[in-house]
Amino acid sequence: MLLSILLILVAIIALPPIIFFSYMYALSKKPKHSIIRSHPFLGWLRYLLEKLGPEFRQYWFDNDTEGKPFSRADFVGVVYAAKYRTDLISFGGRRDYEKPGFYLSNAMFPKLTSELKIDNDTMLPGKKYVITDEGVFTRQEKFISEQVRPWLLHDDDALIVGENRDQPWKLKGLFGASATSFGAVGENYIQSTGSGANMAGGSWINTGEGGVADVHLSTGVDVVSQIGPGLYGFRDETGKFSIEAFKRKASHSNIKAFELKFHQGAKIRGGHLEGSKVNEKVAAARLVPVGKTVNSPNRFEFLTRPEEALEFIQTLQREGGKPIGVKIVVGDPQRLEPFFQAMIDMNIYPDFITVDGSEGGSGATFKAMADGMGLPLFAGLLILDDTARKFGIRDRFKIFASGKLITPDKVAIALALGADAVNSARGFMMANGCIMALQCHTGKCPAGVTTTDDKYQEALAPEEKQWRVMNYILQMREGLFSLAAACGLNSPREFRREHVVFMTDNGHTDRVVDLYPYPETV
Repeated sequence: MLLSILLILVAIIALPPIIFFSYMYALSKKPKHSIIRSHPFLGWLRYLLEKLGPEFRQYWFDNDTEGKPFSRADFVGVVYAAKYRTDLISFGGRRDYEKPGFYLSNAMFPKLTSELKIDNDTMLPGKKYVITDEGVFTRQEKFISEQVRPWLLHDDDALIVGENRDQPWKLKGLFGASATSFGAVGENYIQSTGSGANMAGGSWINTGEGGVADVHLSTGVDVVSQIGPGLYGFRDETGKFSIEAFKRKASHSNIKAFELKFHQGAKIRGGHLEGSKVNEKVAAARLVPVGKTVNSPNRFEFLTRPEEALEFIQTLQREGGKPIGVKIVVGDPQRLEPFFQAMIDMNIYPDFITVDGSEGGSGATFKAMADGMGLPLFAGLLILDDTARKFGIRDRFKIFASGKLITPDKVAIALALGADAVNSARGFMMANGCIMALQCHTGKCPAGVTTTDDKYQEALAPEEKQWRVMNYILQMREGLFSLAAACGLNSPREFRREHVVFMTDNGHTDRVVDLYPYPETV
């Protein structure tokens, strides 16, 4: 009897592993993968480690300041701004101060908060988390309500986009959500981002090329409606541009401006949306079949020359009565000059130009484009600003900048290098709970941000995340005013090249205005 029991126990313990390893060995002979065929068990283990590698590197092995596209320190900074409305750190910064880079130049006698040109008169209802206990496995927090300062620009300092339009766009903040298309992101993300930006006031959300969805308008936020080369939401049954569809969009009070997407930082080839993310609502907004992978063209079919582009811009300005801008990536000054010369010759100007750095990319993109096409933001921004000044037309349009601008210091430097306002996509994604899982293109985002799948979207609760978005915007604006005060300025609107220095790897420093002096008008 005892022997029988022992045999049964041995069979129970031994047979499953024998069956499992036999099955894995047989399975290893089927694929064409050479390592698995020659070393089946080590090959499977290698595949497992390779699969888990990104997560291990992100949480264990990467230095806090070396992860790409954003470091752990960058990520945590956004999370703390969004959840706890703070950017306090202990024991000094983690930046490598021996590496070359841009630094803001502080004034000998900075401004006091009471001396700033700011609108903090009306307090806003806000919410944030407070840590009550930091355990080994869990963090205990409570969600508190309080009154918060909006950190808005003074009315006299407000940014006016399209001052010559029938309905110009007045901005009392300089930081908003960059283009993220419905489909690339889901309804819950749009709901929380739009609602949070609306609660903060003075901010906006760009629709991206996927068209205007009902959820964009329902949040009450200022909306920049992007028109991409695919004309999603702006075309007729034949796929051609529809001026009637455009005018219907322009009649919405929430839509403050339109942006023609000529280029996008990581997608100069054109946008890409996996068919798995094209559900019925996305298909209806874009007028494409459900489940069909969408590859946008890299140019408007009917715009082949600067003159045609400017005539189209003028038509939209007249028919819609609202500001019309263009989004570009800068390659070199010579590529810009014919466009600017045509503006002068025709006396037609866009109301704003959004310059996107090649380091941009909030969703699916193409590696060759992301790594090698177009200039990074700061270089492109300087070229755009310089070229506009050289042609004497810098005052004819506003410049929006986008490209990894997720912290106040980076935003302040962008403003100093020529931007009037700043967009961020991934900053708002992280404020909404993005953990940088690098699954944007799959539709299986674990944080519920870059997905249209109802199951995955449940991870993102708009009623909670909207407060994080609001906190992120307020913390960004407070940081900008604090940096302006440290530089001796009344407002972030006053940042210029003389307020930034560049330090080389040998410790030599130059003011940016000396390295790149403002050009004289030709």
